[in-house]
Amino acid sequence: MTRKYKRYFLKAKEARLILSEASEKLKVDFNRFFKGRVDVELVEADFAEIFIIDGKPVLVRIEGKILPTLAFNEIFALMPKIVVDMGAVPYVCNGANVMAPGIVQFGGEFKKGDLIFVVDEKHGKTIAIGEAAYDYNTAKKVAKGVVIKTIHFVGSKIWDLITEVCQIGN
Repeated sequence: MTRKYKRYFLKAKEARLILSEASEKLKVDFNRFFKGRVDVELVEADFAEIFIIDGKPVLVRIEGKILPTLAFNEIFALMPKIVVDMGAVPYVCNGANVMAPGIVQFGGEFKKGDLIFVVDEKHGKTIAIGEAAYDYNTAKKVAKGVVIKTIHFVGSKIWDLITEVCQIGN
């Protein structure tokens, strides 16, 4: 499905600002992944901005929030995770929030509002990124209701645009 978007390279100063913003918001030093000068392309769509760094879709800005894309595997080990059972996977991949009964494991501590990777139990694949509705200690005790508010997921408009623009999986 072809979507309308604009794609262009950012100037070095703009690229540094984006990486600095991402480092601050995500609490991860992006210099760890990108040493020296990097080429940053911006893909502007009506619903999001995707930042392609050295040819890889690394960041996305949705509704003013900057977050890693599901294609940015290098950041995975540094971020908190929640593992969901396979029954929850089709719902999360259609944009549903992560509900307490579907969670089988927590990986890493987090605070309310932090970004969390959602991983499937069988394959260990990242299927979504969401925002924690509770801090880690409270989330472990919650028996029902939303624990993670899904923001970016496999099958979303953002995922489709990333796969189209960067030819992922083709």
